[in-house]
Amino acid sequence: MQFKLYTDVHEFYNDTYDVLMQHESQNLIPLGNIIIGHEGKDKTDWRNPVNWLMATISDDKGIHITAIMTPPHNITLYATNNIINSEAIDCLIDGLKDYEIPGVTTEKALAEYFAKEYISRKGLTLKTIMSQRIYELTAVNPDIEQFGVVRLLDENDMHFFPYWAEAFNAANIYGKTEMHIPQDAKSYHYRLSTKKLYVLEDNGIPVSMAGYTREMQTAIGVAFVYTPPYYRGKGYATSCVAQISQIAVDKGFTKCVLYTDLLNPTSNSIYQKIGYVPICDSLMLEFE
Repeated sequence: MQFKLYTDVHEFYNDTYDVLMQHESQNLIPLGNIIIGHEGKDKTDWRNPVNWLMATISDDKGIHITAIMTPPHNITLYATNNIINSEAIDCLIDGLKDYEIPGVTTEKALAEYFAKEYISRKGLTLKTIMSQRIYELTAVNPDIEQFGVVRLLDENDMHFFPYWAEAFNAANIYGKTEMHIPQDAKSYHYRLSTKKLYVLEDNGIPVSMAGYTREMQTAIGVAFVYTPPYYRGKGYATSCVAQISQIAVDKGFTKCVLYTDLLNPTSNSIYQKIGYVPICDSLMLEFE
């Protein structure tokens, strides 16, 4: 087994893109990241590949493990064809010995195997941050009730968007309620400038939010789903996600992909009603 460390994101893209595309929806995060790095259009914050850790483990049969970390985020892994090779994992951990790895986010079986071996070698402990499920949609359920109108968020929404964004971040782990009060507008202006966030309005009043994340060859990520507590239980999130999912399909994407927290039964239920189908489970683990 050979550990190969990359400093050129274009070389890494060329070597791993087709491998990751074998499970495009499952690999939403690493695929989206290498596309961002390869295209080089946006180097804001973590998106500058000069700071990334990129590696593969391979032998004469090809690549067995693809690894990418965009600090400060966790490392993401993919075992080719979802076949976990213990020798490849050992080789990867050996190659990472001089790097600080905060945790791993990847398909459940691989995350568990890698984490167990890694913390054993490093003398660390393990904390589960989130048990996730990855869903894929190819067509919106025509019977789902849709109401209200979605539109892109823009600069005129700065009077509420930063607060919704921070509330979403706080609620990203189900049951968590602490949120930061926005102090600096820069990051929120950046989010709005991407033109990927939508708000659902009911009678002209903003009631729910959702948007797109990474764009890939045929798939697009859906995330940032948030409804203020006082508007919940009215179907607003369902309608918002259904409408932006349909927009993505109408634009030519054949798959919409989203992650859910398995501890949140409400979100898992509404997405399935819209037409999302579970494809695999994923874990977000932290090393301590």
